[in-house]
Amino acid sequence: MARLGVGIGWRPEIAGVVERLEGLDWVEVVAENVCPGHLPESLLRLRERGVTVVPHGVSLGIGGADRPNAGRLAALGERAVALGAPLVTEHIAFVRTSSPALEAGHLLPVPRTRDALDVLCENVRIAQDALPVPLALENIAALVSWPGEELTEGEFLTELVERTGVRLLIDVANLHTNRVNRGEDPAAVLDAIPLEALAYVHVAGGVEREGVWHDTHAHPVPPVVLDVLARLRERVDPPGVLLERDDDFPAGDELAGELERIRAVAGAPAGARPVRKPAVVREADAAPAGEAVRTRVGLGQAALLSALVAGTPVPEGFDRQRVRIQARALAAKRADVVAKVAPELPGILGGPQAYRTAFLAYARRRPMAGGYRRDALDFAEHLLIQDLPDDPAARRRLTAWWRDRAGARPPGRIARWTRALTGRGL
Repeated sequence: MARLGVGIGWRPEIAGVVERLEGLDWVEVVAENVCPGHLPESLLRLRERGVTVVPHGVSLGIGGADRPNAGRLAALGERAVALGAPLVTEHIAFVRTSSPALEAGHLLPVPRTRDALDVLCENVRIAQDALPVPLALENIAALVSWPGEELTEGEFLTELVERTGVRLLIDVANLHTNRVNRGEDPAAVLDAIPLEALAYVHVAGGVEREGVWHDTHAHPVPPVVLDVLARLRERVDPPGVLLERDDDFPAGDELAGELERIRAVAGAPAGARPVRKPAVVREADAAPAGEAVRTRVGLGQAALLSALVAGTPVPEGFDRQRVRIQARALAAKRADVVAKVAPELPGILGGPQAYRTAFLAYARRRPMAGGYRRDALDFAEHLLIQDLPDDPAARRRLTAWWRDRAGARPPGRIARWTRALTGRGL
């Protein structure tokens, strides 16, 4: 297992700060945010200094009912090669469904059932065969629990490792999040999982509001999360520990202070790190999941995702209030990300609040199907079809913005009438 040390998530907003951090062993970069042929100069300088760079994927959806997309796997592998990475990481989650075609724009939990585990194991083996370096998978934070689960988190992760030999990226902040939101004991998970398969550890901040813990990655790491890191450190000497920060970035000295606090906990005395034992994959475990199993898993995931992003009824057995909270959180995140990829829109629409109000009204019944940039164009087209915004000057600016990026004529009255009639089924 590669010895990584203590690191931080590299983000463009803090690239200069990261380069100036003393004693930095490694960084992690969101795989989808870098291009193999045009790596940021900051990352190249870090690599020249001997700092290890690990690509961390967020869009593969390896826990989804469909087999992993070959193009996404190839892209992840290309980034690993370009960065000289010793491994790549992803999440135990689903992010989309193919029937209907829906995108969550977020990591959603897979049900801890035998069916879902069979699908996940086959998907992991497909990914392992396609990637040029080892794969590690991260436990995610979740607000919603699936009804009828057959395995605990510890049992699910253990069997996943035993059946595939995949490595684990344990996020201690996510363990704390699931303690608050789903009543799960982090110590029980740590006691149950094969820590000899540990690749590295994530640490991040969050905040609790009205009894719900939000894994924001935009707040300082709280003592309760460092406590979970300490409990893990009592059991194993982690090969690597990484601070994640994705928004509301503090000054460089604050980040350095957080890294020192993490280093103090991660470096506390503990027993020797166990040698990884290779998993023995039985022939029965390597068998394909079967299309009937994938269909069952897909139907369940589609029903939940549709309730979250398309306003359909909440599936039987789910906590309706939690699903509503998750749906609002997904819409808010979607609005924030679209504003980042299309920063002109809030200005055209009269400011951040006017933009947010308009976007949330649009998103309530219009799920994302093609990524955030496509979503920004669809949002603009949606407004123009309704002759919005009301201000003619703003509407002209939005038309010009949409035309420049869509490469087509803005929707006119005939198109609007046609769409309206089609929407009524006429």
